[in-house]
Amino acid sequence: MQAKEASRHLKFAVFEADLRAGELTKNGKRLSLQEQPFRLLALLLEKPGELVTREELQGRLWPETIIDFDHGLNKAVSKLREALGDSAENPRFIETVARRGYRFLADVAVIGDTDAEPVPDDSPDGRLPALLPAPAKANLRPSSRTSIRLLFGLGSALVAGLVAWGFYHRIQSPPAIRSLAVLPLENLSGDAAQDYFVDGMTDALIIRLAKISALRVISRTSAMTYKNTRKPLSEIARELSVDAVVEGSVSRSEERVRVAAELIDARSERHIWAESYDEDIRNTLVLQSKLSSAIADQILIAVNPQEKLTLATSRTIDPDAYEAYVKGRYLWSKRTGESLRAAIMSFKRAIVIDPAYAEAYSGLADAYAVAGDWKYGVMSPREAFPLATAASAKALELDNSLGEAHASLAFVLDLYGWNWDAAETEFKQAIKFNPGYATAHQWYSWHLFMLGRNDEAMRELQRAQDLDPLSLIINADIADALCAAHRYDEAIAQSEKILKLDENFATGHYELGQALAQKHMYDAAIAELQKAIALSGHSGAYDSNLGYAYALSGRRDEAIRMINDLDSRRAQNQSVDADIALIYMGLGDADEAMRRLNKAYEARFKASILLRPIFDPLRSDPRFQALLRRMGLPVSTSAETRVSHAQ
Repeated sequence: MQAKEASRHLKFAVFEADLRAGELTKNGKRLSLQEQPFRLLALLLEKPGELVTREELQGRLWPETIIDFDHGLNKAVSKLREALGDSAENPRFIETVARRGYRFLADVAVIGDTDAEPVPDDSPDGRLPALLPAPAKANLRPSSRTSIRLLFGLGSALVAGLVAWGFYHRIQSPPAIRSLAVLPLENLSGDAAQDYFVDGMTDALIIRLAKISALRVISRTSAMTYKNTRKPLSEIARELSVDAVVEGSVSRSEERVRVAAELIDARSERHIWAESYDEDIRNTLVLQSKLSSAIADQILIAVNPQEKLTLATSRTIDPDAYEAYVKGRYLWSKRTGESLRAAIMSFKRAIVIDPAYAEAYSGLADAYAVAGDWKYGVMSPREAFPLATAASAKALELDNSLGEAHASLAFVLDLYGWNWDAAETEFKQAIKFNPGYATAHQWYSWHLFMLGRNDEAMRELQRAQDLDPLSLIINADIADALCAAHRYDEAIAQSEKILKLDENFATGHYELGQALAQKHMYDAAIAELQKAIALSGHSGAYDSNLGYAYALSGRRDEAIRMINDLDSRRAQNQSVDADIALIYMGLGDADEAMRRLNKAYEARFKASILLRPIFDPLRSDPRFQALLRRMGLPVSTSAETRVSHAQ
């Protein structure tokens, strides 16, 4: 009986493995399998569903082998697959994880004399509990001292095993998760029109988890690039440099929404946690709160009391308002003139439905602010400034702890107000309340560049990229900073990298065009700037840089025509003189350029235009320095000292 108790049998599909005897059977019939392939099978069966690395296999099966390890492993895998009737191309049992190891795919159960018992989920590190034998049904007779001694013996072994398991579990517990990617949740509603809603759930989960200061959470734009892809989780985690990923699905039917999610350690591909939630559609925010709080409980890092409170905070919301908000954020992130106009309409619709929706006001503030930016030219800065200010103020009135709203207000104070001190305060508040908000770090970097605090600026821009590595606009800002630092070859390489991500991203063509112009590659620069205009429409940034390239290439008449075109749009953009000043620099007329800049001062043009290398010839001019002082900016005679550490 003792030998029987000590044996371990594992069952999967029609196969049984006797680990004590080293035997594999199929439907009760013994299969011929050599020792090393069987030992390989035993190791894989310890961790069903998890990656067993090549290093682990070498350490446990071939510890003394150096030269022939690969050959020995490949041969053992081949023999094992042959015995199981498996294939590498369409595996049912053994999956190859390229260059890393193998994973056993089938369900595994521990069996006793008659009954099969599923592998417990709480076994240490996902392994079968090697210290504990499979339980057998003992037929205890109280009068039998032998049976009682056996019972106590088994009990002592069980206690010792549990103590040893607990110790093993403590020392082998996985390291804390410090970086995380929420992959796009899958739409299981059977209705493609629900994609905005499902993407919004992904976005909301990212935003909530990003409020944990000790956790780096990949931002929405980078996460969304993996929508509808079937890349292995290990590859995605490697590309995003994260410790873990969250994946799941959303189904919406009538007035109910159901979300299923799981947390996976990308380092071992171990499933840490899984749960599903079912709520009334009006409790969408409640559902998001439950989900984010549950994940926070699993990641083994410190979450301070304020962050816990923020994660747990929720309220009911009208589903139509929520959907309009989600659509607005999607459109805003596309950064074209047309998409910004549509984003403004979506945010307004969300506010009409729910006037207390703070996030919608923050989104509206961002849309107004960016719409007034010289790169997009949807509305004039003078028109955009009060609208963006009012929307961000309303968002903060509704929720003063909303980091996105503090970032919205800071951006407006910087972009149009030139109120550098107040903007600094708001940026710090934004990052305090939402340290994982990539856009706050991105915008704050340009605030710091303007003030000549280059090292701090690059740290913020790098932080933004770490949080959102595949963001087109953040990568474009890096190209912009490189160009301002006179590092034109790097700016060109960065711009080309952006266009590989999305060849239809207008700002990428603009960044490439302005860098090419500084390299005196005028024909190529003109072609890129024309593409930017064709993709996104006319704007002060695109048109003025095109006019500048025309002027430097000797196409003076076309440069003058660009000046006249910009002048004709003065009613839509009162700060157009700053754009025109760029073209006059290309024409070699510094006096007219200076006159135009002073005229644009009254209209509050975008201050970062002055960081462009185009204005280098004016930096030692007392008139230019006086303009900087009036704007509250530090005076520098060299653009390279203003933005010198872009990387």
